[in-house]
Amino acid sequence: MQQNLITLQEAVNQIKALIEQAISDGGTEAKNNLIRSQQPIKLLHEVVKSELIRNGVDPNYIKPSLGLSAGEMKLAGFFKQKDQDVCVLPITTHPCAETLKFEGILYGKRDPYGQACTEKTLSINVRSQLSSSAKNFDTLYERTYAEALNLHLRCPQMVLGEFYMIAVKEYDSDAANNNQVQYKNVRGIANHIQKYLLSFQAINGRNNTDADHYKYEKVCLLIVDFSQPIPKIYNTDAELKADGLLPAGSTASIEKLNFQNFIPDMLKIYKERFK
Repeated sequence: MQQNLITLQEAVNQIKALIEQAISDGGTEAKNNLIRSQQPIKLLHEVVKSELIRNGVDPNYIKPSLGLSAGEMKLAGFFKQKDQDVCVLPITTHPCAETLKFEGILYGKRDPYGQACTEKTLSINVRSQLSSSAKNFDTLYERTYAEALNLHLRCPQMVLGEFYMIAVKEYDSDAANNNQVQYKNVRGIANHIQKYLLSFQAINGRNNTDADHYKYEKVCLLIVDFSQPIPKIYNTDAELKADGLLPAGSTASIEKLNFQNFIPDMLKIYKERFK
């Protein structure tokens, strides 16, 4: 099993190689088709699974299994049922199907797992934004905290994680049309990064199971510069400031949003909550 594990750096290296090869071979259309295929983001799913295993999680309880895309758990919250990108099944609480009876659009729907199993399932969703991250921010952010609200309203003790990758520089679409790999700077990049950090800080670190249902127990905001020969992953405020990606004196911080502590912190919260 161990030989199938992938590191975060290996994954972003592969994402860069896949996208740039697609641009070289088929331009913008090939790049867009690749992204729609979800091949790049599935690498991040495998990173999450790999890190869970490295931190002691039994691979047999991870859904979908390592190396597979099929087998996502479709969990029911208060408003809707939705496939979760990566889940860890509870060891002691088994699925028990039930018919949903609370008011709303799910009334009468069949939940194959049941509330008890759902609440003790650790769930991590994975998203990425490689282009137009400034343009689409509001819609993407609203969708992000709505997912946590949906599940926590029904299962307030549920441990949820959000793994969200953004790129420092976008691929230049005009150059890509000519099969050329070039990057363009995002105007006001430091303020842009600061907005993301502040926004994700606001929904990170939920520790009160009676409130803050819109928050996640743990959020990882992965900031990557794909324009460098080896993609650079930012883990500290000092790194961001050194590269002009965070205004001096900003209250925004990546220290509690970096990947290094993401999985260990989630597992610690889970063990404390369900000990």
